[in-house]
Amino acid sequence: MQWVTWDQNLKIRLIGETLFNMLFWMYFPFLTIYFSEALGKMTAGIMMTAPSIISIIGSMLGGYLADQFGRRSTMLIGSFLQVGMFALFALSISHWIDYIAFITISFGKSLYRPASAAMVADLVPKAKRRRVFATFATANNLGAVFGPVIGAVLFFNYRSELLWSCTLITLLYSLAILSLIRETMPEPRRKHEHTYNMWLLLKEQFLNYRLIFRDKTFFLYILAGVFITISIMQLDLYLAIYVNDYVPSQALFHWKGWSLTLDSEKVFGWMIGLNGLLFVLCIIPVTKQLENWSDRNALVLSAILSGIGMFLVGLAANVWLLFIFTVILTLGEIIHGPVVQNFVSNYAPKTARGQYMGAADLQFSIGRFIAPLTVILSTSFSPLIVFGFILSCAIISASIYVQLFKIIAIDKKIQSSST
Repeated sequence: MQWVTWDQNLKIRLIGETLFNMLFWMYFPFLTIYFSEALGKMTAGIMMTAPSIISIIGSMLGGYLADQFGRRSTMLIGSFLQVGMFALFALSISHWIDYIAFITISFGKSLYRPASAAMVADLVPKAKRRRVFATFATANNLGAVFGPVIGAVLFFNYRSELLWSCTLITLLYSLAILSLIRETMPEPRRKHEHTYNMWLLLKEQFLNYRLIFRDKTFFLYILAGVFITISIMQLDLYLAIYVNDYVPSQALFHWKGWSLTLDSEKVFGWMIGLNGLLFVLCIIPVTKQLENWSDRNALVLSAILSGIGMFLVGLAANVWLLFIFTVILTLGEIIHGPVVQNFVSNYAPKTARGQYMGAADLQFSIGRFIAPLTVILSTSFSPLIVFGFILSCAIISASIYVQLFKIIAIDKKIQSSST
């Protein structure tokens, strides 16, 4: 599907999310370093688990609200909440206020995400969803090309100005959602008598999600996603610590007596930038190339590449080797993103897409909750052991994906024989 033929909702969101993520990647990769230097690695590792718990609640609540009250309304709540928290972060004079602002931004993002994904599924035909999800992933990672390189300077030297810029961009995008984007929920399910009864809303949400999680197939899908998320998330967690502690300053280029020397912080920024550049350049062609691959093969390959690439990083301190291994782990991440969203949008009933998207987000939230364990492990174990743990998580993920699709194949045979 060409961008010019897209629904206006998708065009506006593509532009808005691209602009926001340009700034997001200037601060997010450096938060682990920021909190670990201010409060210690152990404290930072524990602190970085809390946003994941918040995200679990936000994703489930966001999915429920998206199905009950609409995609647009839920996106507005999530985006305006982020506006306020970016302003608080910019005004803060305490690391603990910084942290509160950060975890509340995570909550706003988790509210927004299920409604956003459900809106794409509402508007895009099944056959074209993978490519559209890939385009959004490209937009979301466009900022990761230059953001970390610029953020390595701005975050530590001009943090207030950077956060005020995030506040302004998020506010403008929120106003665009308010004035230009229309609702896409296929079948309104608002229960007016429940609108102001929070207890009934929570009770109904719990019952709906209980039905979802009693689905063994979907449970395995989430479990596999948790383990691969642990691997993928290390790019913003233990990888930052490893590069900061074990990668020395070194010359990237030599030319006629001139050299470009990078310290450890800038090496990490360049690695994140390379990760983002590969996303922007490769996710659409890679998704197109694998369009005829089954979801099973794509998900297994993504887990293996992610784990192996991350493990190899732990064997290197040379900047060029680190770049090569970043390419490998990024390829796994590139393959993973569009396929997981496509799987859920095809699997979920139309009237419950928001909740299934919210439930599917649990794989990322739980994975992010467990992922900072590597930062805590790094205080007692060598990098090789920590990276070995990361590789093990990726292998477990691949194994669960294999089992998941065996169950799906068996269920399809049973259904076809019964008909």
